Amino acid sequence: MKQKVIIIGPAHPLRGGLASFDERLARQFQQQGYDATIYTFSMQYPGFLFPGTTQYSSEPKPTDINIKVCINSVNPFNWLLVGNELRKLKPAIIVIRYWLPFMGPCLGTILRCAKANGVTKLVCIADNVIPHEKRPGDKQFTKYCFKPMDAFVTMSEKVLADLQSFTTKPSKQIIHPLYDNFGEAISSSEARKHLGIPEKENIILFFGFIRKYKGLDLLLQAMKILKEQQQKGLFVGCKLLVAGEYYEDKQQYDDLIKQLDIADQLILRTDFISDSEVRYYLSAADFVIQPYRNATQSGVTPLAYHFEKPMLVTNVGGLPSLVPDGKVGLVAEPNPEAIAAKIQELYAIGQQHFLPFLHTEKQKYSWKVLADTILHLVK
Repeated sequence: MKQKVIIIGPAHPLRGGLASFDERLARQFQQQGYDATIYTFSMQYPGFLFPGTTQYSSEPKPTDINIKVCINSVNPFNWLLVGNELRKLKPAIIVIRYWLPFMGPCLGTILRCAKANGVTKLVCIADNVIPHEKRPGDKQFTKYCFKPMDAFVTMSEKVLADLQSFTTKPSKQIIHPLYDNFGEAISSSEARKHLGIPEKENIILFFGFIRKYKGLDLLLQAMKILKEQQQKGLFVGCKLLVAGEYYEDKQQYDDLIKQLDIADQLILRTDFISDSEVRYYLSAADFVIQPYRNATQSGVTPLAYHFEKPMLVTNVGGLPSLVPDGKVGLVAEPNPEAIAAKIQELYAIGQQHFLPFLHTEKQKYSWKVLADTILHLVK
């Protein structure tokens, strides 16, 4: 009889990187001979906490993995119901995604109930321990959630260091696995034709939800510098493709674009990018730019690795350790001048220089490593 592994976290019908991650991890456990099920949210966030247009995916439900939609993040009676169901089910392992203190009371209660069977081991994948946007109660909620855990996995040094200020339980840092579930790369020409964008232009890509800590405003200011350099004949020029939904006030970006007079340098696709469209955006770009102000890790990095796109990352958090400077991309200081200079350098070096390193480096980004790490921690 197969051992049961339960993953608690976002999954279809919810959308986004966490959902894609959990579904891919469930497939990996299945490949390794486990009976894997995802317990996801029937209600993930109250509307006032969700900054996007919708929490739900327009993609069809996966048919190859078992997803149970049952957790209500704000209903304590539901937490007890789900926790007691898991207690009786007696899975060998519950893998918990933790990314936001708001989820602490819900997850902490479910896990206390589930662990009462004396059998189940709890392993937390901690995406963030100290959130990017802080709120009252963050520390207390996180402590409450972490107390019943048996072990932790993180995907950056920064999160591991933050975690160790909360707990001394076993923990292991691994590299964020590749997002290899969005299909294979296609030619730049085909991708650009599909997206209706110029086939002959130089194009850099900012991909993902637009939030202050991700530094899109720094990149927009860098585009102004690059426009001036192009006008002086000092740079070949490029356009910035922004692909991702606003998770904060759009007006401030519209005002900045107008102030900088760079609308002609931008291609804005600021709706949510569905899973089936991801490969077109990555394939269309020459380089992926991550101009973050601060960071723990980024799901965009393994995405760029999968599609073998050289990156520019800023020298913050865990980003530089994931992007060896001069090999798979370049590292810049988090200011417009440095970002602009490094974008010019990317084009001066050229894509071909980075491709052999990208191909070699991406071999480290394995889902089996993550699954095996979780299994090792509980043994």
